Amino acid sequence: MAWTSLTMQPSGRGYDHGVSTFSPDGRLYQVEYARESVKRGTTTVGLKFRDGVVLIVDKRISSKLVIVDSIEKMYQIDDHIGFTTSGLVADARQLVDRARVQCQVNRMTYGDPVPVTTLVKKMCDYMQSFTQYGGARPFGTALLIAGVDGDGVHLFETDPSGAYQSYHAGAIGRGRSAVIDYFEANWKPKMTQNAAIKLGLEALRDSIDEDLNRDAVEIAVLTGSGYAKMSRADTLKQIDRLS
Repeated sequence: MAWTSLTMQPSGRGYDHGVSTFSPDGRLYQVEYARESVKRGTTTVGLKFRDGVVLIVDKRISSKLVIVDSIEKMYQIDDHIGFTTSGLVADARQLVDRARVQCQVNRMTYGDPVPVTTLVKKMCDYMQSFTQYGGARPFGTALLIAGVDGDGVHLFETDPSGAYQSYHAGAIGRGRSAVIDYFEANWKPKMTQNAAIKLGLEALRDSIDEDLNRDAVEIAVLTGSGYAKMSRADTLKQIDRLS
């Protein structure tokens, strides 16, 4: 009887309890569960254009009683860096606060804005530490990190494991696969800002198979002039340009 009950246990049992324990096939189940949290989050997209990066967020309002401005999915980190998040919002706030501190530390230490790639590496090193030591769980959120610095225009996507990749156009959240397919078919280098915004909105709309909620979409643009969040009136004009 004892042998029967043991063999009927789920294959991951025992290995998914500890964040730092590998399964026999080399998997960290807690990291994979954190990725599932990201997949349940709202879709956010980012894409490079000729002079910078566009970030677009769909807040996905679940009730007409919700005050839209109370939901944050897009953050200014420094004058030249912006984040969008998908997954657990509270986890994302912790990473946003840490990133802002890192930017200030770099300014105080070196007298210069932090390079975008340096900040990405620091944030991913921090996220990775939560997959290596016991007593804490991985962050259940992913980030799109966009910025413009002396090395050019940057767009990075992070993973709860602490991995990161650089993209010309990327997405995180529930509709990621559909957005990436749309970008692969339609993204072009050296687009204008308006063309990039239109493409991003089209990809976002394609991922949800319905019209965009005009009250739930936010757009930010990063150029050599810095981070600028688009006003509500200008955002609605961009949405109205969609066919």
